[in-house]
Amino acid sequence: MRNNIKTIVLALTTVTAMTGAASAADLGARPYTKAPIAAAPVVNWTGCYIGAGGGGAMTNNDHNETYGPTTFSPIASNASVTSGARGWFGTVQVGCDYQLQNWVVGAFADYDFMDVKGDIGIDGILVPRSTGSQKQDQQWAVGARAGYLIAPQLLTYVSAGYTQAHWKSTALTSLAFPGGTASLGGATKGGWFIGAGDEYALTGFLPGLFWKTEYRYSEFDRADVVINYTGFGGPATGFGETQKFREHSVRSELVYRFNWGAPLVAKY
Repeated sequence: MRNNIKTIVLALTTVTAMTGAASAADLGARPYTKAPIAAAPVVNWTGCYIGAGGGGAMTNNDHNETYGPTTFSPIASNASVTSGARGWFGTVQVGCDYQLQNWVVGAFADYDFMDVKGDIGIDGILVPRSTGSQKQDQQWAVGARAGYLIAPQLLTYVSAGYTQAHWKSTALTSLAFPGGTASLGGATKGGWFIGAGDEYALTGFLPGLFWKTEYRYSEFDRADVVINYTGFGGPATGFGETQKFREHSVRSELVYRFNWGAPLVAKY
């Protein structure tokens, strides 16, 4: 009897061990599970903003002497001369953007405090061999931009709009007649601009803080400027100069965005 019980217990133990091994074999190896990838931070590009920064600018002024107090007729014998100017500026900006999935569109306005200057020479037959330093002291622009989010935090965009700049009056020194004095009048000129840039969300520093860098090309309408000249024969009237300005600038600024509306999730 005792031997029979031992035989039954041994048989049950063997069957249980064989069943467990078969079950383990049927289950196979545990499948590999890839660790989840952290989601990119969500950035809301919809909202209005303010910004401030600075940059550098260079201009070319194509000019030639004219005559006539009302007509400003070009003097054929005086060929067009190009003068250059270089300098720096500070800028402030306001604007609003709206995000449509991966696209961002908006409008803006900015104002530049400028110190862009360069030598200008007049070597015409009416105002002989005079030189001075011409300075651009301010500029403003209004425009629109459209961009694409190549990453949740990085926007690349193009811009375009209207711009207006001011040049101060310029004191001229006459080299041919040391006793003569001359001045080139100041002027405000309007024109257009196009630009391209990038803007990056600095979410790791402060929510709502962005960093923007933009190249801008501006071209201003050709305009006439009066030249006042006094030589040995007394004051002369009707002298002028026609000018055409072209400007290249690079600006970089920090932007703080006041978000409104629900954040949109772009698709990449």
